[in-house]
Amino acid sequence: MPSGPEWLHEVKWDGVRVLVDVADGTVRLWSRNENEVTVAYPELRDLAEGRLSGHDALLDGELVALADGVPRFSAIADRMHVRNARRAEQLAKANPVTLIVFDLLRLDGEDLMGLPLSQRRARLTALDLRGPSWQVPATYDDGGMLLSATEQQGLEGIVSKLRASPYVPGRRSTDWLKFPHRPTLSCVVGGWRLETDSETRLGAVLVGQPTAEGLSYRGRVGSGITGRVGKVLVERLAPLVAGRSPFCDEVPRVDALGTRWVRPEVVVEVASLGLTPGMRLRQPSYLGIREDLAAEDLEARDG
Repeated sequence: MPSGPEWLHEVKWDGVRVLVDVADGTVRLWSRNENEVTVAYPELRDLAEGRLSGHDALLDGELVALADGVPRFSAIADRMHVRNARRAEQLAKANPVTLIVFDLLRLDGEDLMGLPLSQRRARLTALDLRGPSWQVPATYDDGGMLLSATEQQGLEGIVSKLRASPYVPGRRSTDWLKFPHRPTLSCVVGGWRLETDSETRLGAVLVGQPTAEGLSYRGRVGSGITGRVGKVLVERLAPLVAGRSPFCDEVPRVDALGTRWVRPEVVVEVASLGLTPGMRLRQPSYLGIREDLAAEDLEARDG
């Protein structure tokens, strides 16, 4: 973990990354893969009032929802798919989200992305954005302390950032380093199969990770996909039917049997106990679809 006065450290939030565009008194939200998701989060429409009234701004942040008092991706997964305004209003009352704002990319027509992070954060802090569904979290000088504290509190981890770093959209950078506590992976679905003796219920999805050789098989995920969760997943996968496996390596016969192959376009989040020596997920559990990620957003991994 980096240390020294050139670094600052933030809590890593287990949610959904969004860009929030505030202009002309309206708020629009965009996912990382450039889909507009404004209708899904009615809690944020008043963000254009208060301290941002009369301003235009582009914010970078994370939408989080709570499970047992702690932000968890699984808690926000059902909110991500909603495109019906009435349904979104109902869910906002039953399972509200909070926008955690950690960067300011534009203010009153001025592009701030080329400025050092320290200056962008100073401009963001000066806006004093505090509301019922949004906040600007603190930053810390001591990364080791924060990493220990977030582990004790059951949070996802921390992000360490160079104070001098500009904002570089759409590209990974060593200026921002992630240190998660919980082993979760974003994986690409390559196939699905029904439960044994069922014609309708989803039994498992077959997932992989991008590598230099292609989509490498990581295993079969069955835990966590019962009920409505499974129905939503099948609805997303059914139109993507393919004639053969999208994986670059061989799928074991016991996993391939009865599998319906799909084009590798849907990204899902999976919790596990890590990878076996054979590069298979150990005790994987499905958490939800990553509407904020496309398959090409995932970094190719060795193996």
